[in-house]
Parts: sequence; C-alpha cells; structure tokens
Amino acid sequence: MEITLTTPALLFPAISLLLLAYTNRFMALANLIRSLKKRYASTQSHLVFGQMENLRTRLILIRNMQALGISSMFGCVFCMFILFAGYEVVGKYVFGLSLLLLLASLALALREIQISVNALTLELDDLEEETENS
Repeated sequence: MEITLTTPALLFPAISLLLLAYTNRFMALANLIRSLKKRYASTQSHLVFGQMENLRTRLILIRNMQALGISSMFGCVFCMFILFAGYEVVGKYVFGLSLLLLLASLALALREIQISVNALTLELDDLEEETENS
C-alpha cells in the first residue's frame, strides 16, 4: 500500500470532531457531578452516592479517550513529518499506530456509553419504585 502525505491528513477532521464530542461529554459530566454533589450534601442518598461512583469511572474513561484521541492526532502529524522526510516504511508504521490509538479511543467511548446507559437504567428503576410506592 502506498501512503502519501494526504493519507494521514484525511483523519484530521474525524479526530477533531471526535475530540470535540469527547470534550462535550466531559463538560456535561462535570456539570452533572457538581449538581449531584450538592444533592448528596443535602440528602445523603445512597443512590446519589452510587451515581457519583459511576461518574468517577466515566470521568477516567473520558480522560483516557481524550488522551488516546490526542495521541492518534499526534501520530498522524508525526507520520506526515516522517513521510515528508522521505521515510515511507516508517511512516506506514506510525500511521498504523495512529489508527490503533484511534481504535482504542473508540473502544473506550463505547464502554463509557455502556456505563452511562446503566446509570440511566438505575435512575429509571428508582423512578419506577417511587411510582409504585406512591
């Protein structure tokens, strides 16, 4: 397979949008944590505490998603530099590594979404229990 300077450059828009989405998830999570902290301070609810533990795990995943995404972007830029210098074989390996980093970032994003869905399921279950008890 022949690789040119434009090959790694094709990933720039995708990685940039992915990092923007990760940042938006992080900001939403930060706001949710702040509001849950206030809620826990006033209610001492076991459910709220469990949600905050869940959010801690999600924060770690988002941090790692961002780190892998940034590393993938760095790898693409580095690959372009290596290709510019005329080292096509090394450039292929660096580009391959960039793709693997992006793949790992997407896998973590999938896991974070699964955890998020589980948290929402707990909320819905709690709501159903409150409705049944009323």
